[in-house]
Amino acid sequence: MSLIFWLAVGFLIALGLIKPLVGDRWFRAIERYASGLARKKSFVVLGAGVFAVLSRIAILPLQPTPLPVIHDEFSNLLAADTFAHGRLTNPPHPMWIFFDTFHVLQHPTYASKYPPAEGLVLALGQLVGHPWFGTVLFLGLMSMAIAWMLQGWVPPEWALLVSVLAVLRLCLFNYWFDGYLGAAVSALGAALVLGAFPRVVHHRRFSDAFWLGIGALTLALSRPFEGFLFCLPVAVAVLFCFRQEIRQATFWKIGFRNVFLPAFAVLAAGTVWLGYYNWRVTGSPAVFPYFLYHREYYNFPIFAWQRIPPPLHYENPQFEAFFNVWQKVQFQHTFAHWTKRSYTALWEWWYVYLGPILAIPFLSLPYLWRDRRIRLPLIQVPLCALGLGSVVWFQPHYAAPLAAAIFVLLAQAMRHLRRFHCLGRPVGLYLSRMVVVIAFDWVLILAVHSGRYPSVPWSHERFRIAEQLKAMSGGHLVLVDYASQHNIHQEWVYNAADIDKSPIVWARRIPGRDLTPLLSYFAGRSVWVLYPDEKPVRLVRYPGAGQTSEP
Repeated sequence: MSLIFWLAVGFLIALGLIKPLVGDRWFRAIERYASGLARKKSFVVLGAGVFAVLSRIAILPLQPTPLPVIHDEFSNLLAADTFAHGRLTNPPHPMWIFFDTFHVLQHPTYASKYPPAEGLVLALGQLVGHPWFGTVLFLGLMSMAIAWMLQGWVPPEWALLVSVLAVLRLCLFNYWFDGYLGAAVSALGAALVLGAFPRVVHHRRFSDAFWLGIGALTLALSRPFEGFLFCLPVAVAVLFCFRQEIRQATFWKIGFRNVFLPAFAVLAAGTVWLGYYNWRVTGSPAVFPYFLYHREYYNFPIFAWQRIPPPLHYENPQFEAFFNVWQKVQFQHTFAHWTKRSYTALWEWWYVYLGPILAIPFLSLPYLWRDRRIRLPLIQVPLCALGLGSVVWFQPHYAAPLAAAIFVLLAQAMRHLRRFHCLGRPVGLYLSRMVVVIAFDWVLILAVHSGRYPSVPWSHERFRIAEQLKAMSGGHLVLVDYASQHNIHQEWVYNAADIDKSPIVWARRIPGRDLTPLLSYFAGRSVWVLYPDEKPVRLVRYPGAGQTSEP
């Protein structure tokens, strides 16, 4: 299917060189209608959000409600469950050694190691029925913020077009935004910051500065390091634009009151709350849960220039395999390996956020480079890329704030591409139209592919067994017995915020560790032993807890 698709793309490009005005009458009719619609800016912003939510709901038969797969997702869901119960964190459990798992703090409190924004979003969804509802809501809010942002940078018709392309790219068949990783939250914050910037510069309005502050706070609560890299050039650019007013002492009459005061007030209030959250989780307002977890569990640096600390040793074999074997192989501390890792990370990031179709407009990159109107996003992209390259551990959703800058550049690149002529032929006009057509076709290809080859994550088995146990009476304790060659990325031991009241408690069976205290603590529950590495997965009653049988 992919070969046929790319052959069709090649044919369309060749056709454009020969007959660039093919279908011009129909395209112009659509463009005139879209241009009239685009002038209704508030309608476009709201429509972008509704389009994103309804489109995602429409493909539920092909892409059902996602199951958590990655360690990060389970950790965020723990935060969501904690917040949904009206707590910022949970007391440490007396049997914590059996529940210790990836990206979850056990001491001084039981909590996710990640910043709180995604947990709050998922908690909102959990309160109305399912954590994923929070993800869908923020896909819509993110799409609205992107549309609003684009209207501040490019003419309305281009803002409408690229808003639609952003929904197609980020909200449909894109796991990094659709799961429980928080990419939509940080992309929303970045879009608010970048969308507020041109409005603040041109209008000096209180409301625009307020949204700038909200966006920066969202980044601080979701991806603090990446958000700081993203906001730093924005702060410098704002000061640069106000330089004359500062020099003439007129800044305090308008600029300070209408711009800096509201943005600073929002950030200050958010910083105080974040410090309080840190204090409740780690015991110190200045210590983030992420850094405390890294100090206690990792024997690896955060940044590429840091030295490797002395090795740590763990009681359970899965931590040994993850931190002392797999991590050292994947993230070797050499320049050659850093170069290879950075190239791979950038390639993955490019594929997630643009892909080959939306990369076509960047053929106009030489024109973009000379375009002073978009100098800020042009600076943000390489600056953030360098900052992300300095981080040893990288995943595509870490770069979610950059999606805002990328779509501003995409909109301007499409404008430059449309004006391109080759041998007197409007080839750029044809290519800009084909990008839109192929982008819609690509979504249809993904839909067909998803329907024929549905993705069934490993956690489907975990979900199935959990549902079977919930259908049985009483509470359950599941002892997970991993094989020596277990895949460390398939972790079953994740629990809810209130472990003692959970219908199912997942515990790690640690070689050499006596289970008697655990079994005594959970006396009265049905006890099971799970063998996740057998095919099929096997669940049996614990010997001595009743007759051995499968549910």
